Amino acid sequence: MDYIDPHIHMVSRTTDDYKRMALAGCVLISEPAFWAGFDRSGPEGFRDYFRQLTAFERKRSLAHGIEHRTWLCINAKEAEDVELARAVIAMIPEFIDNPEVLGIGEIGLNKNTPNEATVFLEHLDVAAKLDELVLVHTPHLVDKYKGTRMILDMVREYRDAIAPERVCIDHVEEHTIKPALDAGHWVGMTLYPTTKCTPARAADLIEVYGTERIMVNSAGDWGHSDPLAVPEFIFEMRSRGHDDATIKMVVYDNPLTFFSQCPRFSYTPRATEGEPSVV
Repeated sequence: MDYIDPHIHMVSRTTDDYKRMALAGCVLISEPAFWAGFDRSGPEGFRDYFRQLTAFERKRSLAHGIEHRTWLCINAKEAEDVELARAVIAMIPEFIDNPEVLGIGEIGLNKNTPNEATVFLEHLDVAAKLDELVLVHTPHLVDKYKGTRMILDMVREYRDAIAPERVCIDHVEEHTIKPALDAGHWVGMTLYPTTKCTPARAADLIEVYGTERIMVNSAGDWGHSDPLAVPEFIFEMRSRGHDDATIKMVVYDNPLTFFSQCPRFSYTPRATEGEPSVV
């Protein structure tokens, strides 16, 4: 089955991972801007990083038959330095018109601090002014519920400028998926081996909440993660007797529907019968 991984950090993965993903059926990925594992020393490092995301990674991806898209921001883990964050945010308009770019992300909260909230709101200002999609990172573990509620409250302030369906709240779990869906947003379930959702837990949530406005992703990065987590989810769903149409909605149709709200986004699916169509 063809699938899309809507959140994976391929700058931290090997070329062999691209090959394995292609063999497993991956046809499109989107790569949010991310923390490097260390705090960058200044804004110019982000300019180089944005060039890597919008140019070099696309070449690596296409070499394996996988379409690549990206998002731009300064990640929440570096948002404590508000001065640096503002310099990086000021760069975004230089890159935003690239057809590779889907919008602003992954922005959000890490430790739910006032500085993180300030930087999150300033990213939302940019998204509102430029009419961009938004991909939101929710905090980990004990901070997740509080941080998710803070994020939903802040996004609600922009409801007139950013429609709820143009925002994806990522890394949702059992205690945060319903508030995000009830607010009208898309949600992403991240399939990590030890934290966030396992494929089995994600399948449980699909069985509770259905398939509308829900996606799954690997969020594969330089840490303990699995770039083939989405195929693991497909296997889990099939093992429970779910039909391919239901699975395809989550792993293929839904990401395309969300991405297609970006006017720069175009994608030609692989042909199955007759001529390929353009989304």
